[in-house]
Amino acid sequence: MSMNRPSCLLASALTAGMLLSTAACSDDGGDGSGSGRTDVSASPVSASPVAEEPRAASSSPSAVRTLTKDEAHTALITNSDLGSQWSESKGVATWHDALLKSTVDPADFITDKANATQCQKLLDGLYTEDLLGEPKGASAVTGFDDSDNDAQMRYEVGAYGKTALDDKLKWLKTLPDACDEFTAVNGKGDRQTVQVISTDLPDVGDARQGLRVTMNGELEGDPETLTLDFATVRVGDSALSLTNGGLDGTEHDSTEQAVEAGTKRLQDVLAGKSPAPTQG
Repeated sequence: MSMNRPSCLLASALTAGMLLSTAACSDDGGDGSGSGRTDVSASPVSASPVAEEPRAASSSPSAVRTLTKDEAHTALITNSDLGSQWSESKGVATWHDALLKSTVDPADFITDKANATQCQKLLDGLYTEDLLGEPKGASAVTGFDDSDNDAQMRYEVGAYGKTALDDKLKWLKTLPDACDEFTAVNGKGDRQTVQVISTDLPDVGDARQGLRVTMNGELEGDPETLTLDFATVRVGDSALSLTNGGLDGTEHDSTEQAVEAGTKRLQDVLAGKSPAPTQG
C-alpha cells in the first residue's frame, strides 16, 4: 500500500479533548489532511504533563477526597515506565480528528436506537478524551509517542468520586455488546467499520475496565485501520485512564505496563507516600 500515513502534529498544549475537564473541545477538529505537523499555535497537545487545579470540593457529606495539583502530577507515569521506544509526545496524531470525530450511521441501529446513542457517546468520549466524565478534583495529563509503531498514548489521573466512577465502569462494560460492530462516518464522508471488544487488564486497583476499538475503512481514499486501547483503573475515589494506539496497531503490553505502574503510583500518592523512583 503506497501512501503517506498521517503523522503527529506539533503542539504546545494537550488536545482540547485531553483537557475537556477544564476547557471545551475545539469545534474545528482537523481532518487529517496534508503531511507533517501543524503549527504549535494550532495544535492542542503539549509534550509536557499538565496538571489542573483542584475544583472546589462539594459541601455535601459525600465530597470526594480531592487530589492536590502536586499529587495528581506526581501520580503520572513517565516514559521510563513504558520502555525505551517511548518518549514524550510531540503532538496529537492527525487520525485523532480525522477518525474519532465521526458520526454513527443510524442505519446500523434501526431496531435499537438506544445503542446508537451509546456508541456515539463512546466515539465522542474517545475524541474529547473524557470517557470518565469531568474530574471533581485535580487532574493531570501527559502523553507519549512510540517510535516502534507510531502509536500514541494519552494518560490521565484525576479525582472523580467512587459512585461516579463505578457508574462509568458499569457503562463501559456494556459497550462490547451494545457497540459490537457498527459504521461511523467522518466529516469527509469516509466510512469506517467500528468494532468494540473487552480486553484483559492486570488485577490491580479497586475496579478496572479495558476496551479495544478498531476502525477499519478509508481515510482520504486510502485504506486504513486504527487500533486503540482504552483502559481505566479506580483507586478509591480517584482513577487513571489511558488510550494507546495508532494506524500501525497497538502494543497491549504497553497498556498493561502503564496500568500496573500507574496504579502503584496512584496508590502510593493517595496513601501519602512518595512513589518509588521510575526504573529507567
